[in-house]
Amino acid sequence: MTDFTDMLAGYRRFRETGWAQQRERWDELNEGQSPRVMVIACSDSRVDPSQIFDTSPGEIFVVRNVAALVPPFETTPGLHGVSAALEFAVQVLKVGEIVVMGHGKCGGCKAALSHDLKDAPPGEGGFVHNWISLLDPAREIVIGEYGDDRSRNAERAMEQEGVKVSLANLRTFPCVKQKEKAGELKLVGSFFAISDGQLHILDEAGGTFSPA
Repeated sequence: MTDFTDMLAGYRRFRETGWAQQRERWDELNEGQSPRVMVIACSDSRVDPSQIFDTSPGEIFVVRNVAALVPPFETTPGLHGVSAALEFAVQVLKVGEIVVMGHGKCGGCKAALSHDLKDAPPGEGGFVHNWISLLDPAREIVIGEYGDDRSRNAERAMEQEGVKVSLANLRTFPCVKQKEKAGELKLVGSFFAISDGQLHILDEAGGTFSPA
């Protein structure tokens, strides 16, 4: 398994190749960034958006968290990390697209479906449970279809419904709603299957995901 010593070796390779060979590009990035796409993805170590979409530094603005979730717009006191990143991407960077990318074998979605962490205190799973409670609407849909079944099909349904929850919550933000209505911003739902490396795109009108 990779440890920090291995990571330092990787950094040195990057300095000798990726950075040195693209010095002009890095000089441009030193002056600022202008990505056209924001990607909201899971923190899972297996689903790096830059690798999946084969992008270079400066091309996508990425936010990652447990289960690729976006909370609804709210103005209550607190530390709104995802909301702050979204606000920056839309209002300052003026991205033209926001892609929500769920994925297969998502531990956050599995925990949201099972409610295994429901009674855990903060620091022992409680923080995770509170966060993934954002998926309760998706859980109701999946349980309505699958009941107590915890098969892979039910988990996959939960992972894909989670993408729809984040898209719906994105549209509660006034800046997103206004720009989407004006045609200045496009929202895209996607799902990456670790098992076969296939990316699926959501057809919001039909509510289904199809291979890209």
